[in-house]
Amino acid sequence: MAIEVTERAAQEVKAVLDQQGLSADTTYLRLGVKGGGCSGFTYSLDLTEKKGDHDELIEVHGIKAICDPKSYLYLDGVTIDFRDELMGRGFVFNNPNATHTCGCGSSFSA
Repeated sequence: MAIEVTERAAQEVKAVLDQQGLSADTTYLRLGVKGGGCSGFTYSLDLTEKKGDHDELIEVHGIKAICDPKSYLYLDGVTIDFRDELMGRGFVFNNPNATHTCGCGSSFSA
């Protein structure tokens, strides 16, 4: 298993990089999990130029994503997509490891 980033999500990351004047060659999308949220854990996305020695690197659709080993335990097998719909716009996590998710879609338990 691995973390999958859809082409649509990668395109949105590239658009954000362009808007912020950042290079896709030197900037990483950091994927993570933090304690909290209404279900126990919450997803996190961030842009960074620093990659840790133990970070897992995922290169897909022209972007570089990284994930720390602790978060990777919860994100292995996840698909990250981007949706732009009438009722909302944002990144969506499809996590087969989640045993419960909340209505907001950004919090889960495993």
